[in-house]
Amino acid sequence: MIDKIEQPGADRFSPAKKIGELLTETLKNDPHFYFFSPDETTSNKFDQIFEIEKRAWGNLPTKSWDLPESANGRIVEMLSENVLFSVMTGHLANGEKAMLGSYEAFLPIITSQLLQQMKFIKQSKAVEWRAPMPSVNLLSTSTCWRQDHNGFTHQSPALISQLLSVPSNLANCIFPIDDVAAEETYHYMLNSNNVVNLTTFDKNERPRYIDSHHANYEFVNGGASIYEFISDNEPNIVFTACGDIVAHEMIEAIHILKKDLPKIRIRFVYINSLSYRGIGTVDNKLSKKEFMHLFTANKPIIANFHGYPETLENILENYTTRGRLRVHGFNEEGSTTTPFEMLRRNAASRYDIAIDVAKLAGRRDLVLKYNDTLNQNHQHALEYGEDLIV
Repeated sequence: MIDKIEQPGADRFSPAKKIGELLTETLKNDPHFYFFSPDETTSNKFDQIFEIEKRAWGNLPTKSWDLPESANGRIVEMLSENVLFSVMTGHLANGEKAMLGSYEAFLPIITSQLLQQMKFIKQSKAVEWRAPMPSVNLLSTSTCWRQDHNGFTHQSPALISQLLSVPSNLANCIFPIDDVAAEETYHYMLNSNNVVNLTTFDKNERPRYIDSHHANYEFVNGGASIYEFISDNEPNIVFTACGDIVAHEMIEAIHILKKDLPKIRIRFVYINSLSYRGIGTVDNKLSKKEFMHLFTANKPIIANFHGYPETLENILENYTTRGRLRVHGFNEEGSTTTPFEMLRRNAASRYDIAIDVAKLAGRRDLVLKYNDTLNQNHQHALEYGEDLIV
């Protein structure tokens, strides 16, 4: 429990390592809990779980360099997402909890199985004698924005769009902004039933922005909240983000704009979760009245999304008009490159956001300045293989 953040953004922690810590605790306390992963438990930084539990290994031979293995291990690794998902749903149908972690780009492999599972959940909820079934909980990391050595083949947030398009309204896509929010999300997933939860987060160290009370509030308040530490009262423009890395870019954009346009008033609203046609979870969607309170009635909204821009734009259009919206996100531009260069390639960086504001303000000089800065960063990344971010 983190009661207070003295300086939001000053300290950095890995959401994935926090999830690994929580998985370890669950494996220790629940003898029926299983964790499934293709072969990426260590790569995704969940490897603390090996301190108290072993891989399921059957009677196969082992080598000296192998991690602890046992015929009774509850960490199931197999390079087949399809097989892992099938085994996990059988476990869930028995009333026992489990989670599956994988690279974001490879979770779409189980899309058809997920859709069938949602159909099963829908039908089973209509059968009076069926007990609620533990949720399908997917941990999605090694995301499209940070693939320093794998490249374009490992960059795809497509499952987010697919799950949010299903009218049965049985899927939550959750985007904890930091390790504190990741902990609250983990407990939400573990205690939920009869739904699919897809939680997406960076495995690297990220700035810590919010305390545990705020993280809980984001769930009970319909999936969105104002970040007061970076927001102005009576804003003339609203920034919003959904996803940890793109949120950081929005916050950095505010710092840049405050220097160049000191009179501008900006509000920052973070979106923690999305579900079918709405902000928030399937059982607690943001109301249009609350949307108006958070986003104002008519101010321009600039958004930055972890996934495909159209996916968030379509949801926001259920609350307001398209004319208010400028939505950035992953535009299917990828490479084995630096983190900031990935953001630049997809027009989702802090300077791309600042350009939107400069255009609204009629400041062509700032548009040229920010474009020049983007070009400098691009050339530096090409030449040195690292980010400049001036």
